Amino acid sequence: MLYFFITYIAVVNITAYFLMREDKKRAENKQWRIEELVFFTLCFIGGFIGVHLGMQHFRHKTQHWQFKWAVGLSAVLFLVILPLLFWWRMGF
Repeated sequence: MLYFFITYIAVVNITAYFLMREDKKRAENKQWRIEELVFFTLCFIGGFIGVHLGMQHFRHKTQHWQFKWAVGLSAVLFLVILPLLFWWRMGF
């Protein structure tokens, strides 16, 4: 189970990172863009690290407060709330 979870998180974050790169390239070339909903969804299914690193590395969407909030809120969800629910469910 842990192996599956780690693999899932890695795949989602790598995907998010490279989609940020692709969207930045499309923005520079005035091409059709990747929808923001895709990035928000990736954040909330565990890809907040990839989105954050993509924002910083490619300097993309860093001025959009919605992205800053989505990354922060999803980080709190995954790093605080989900472990607490897990521990509560396990009876700790």
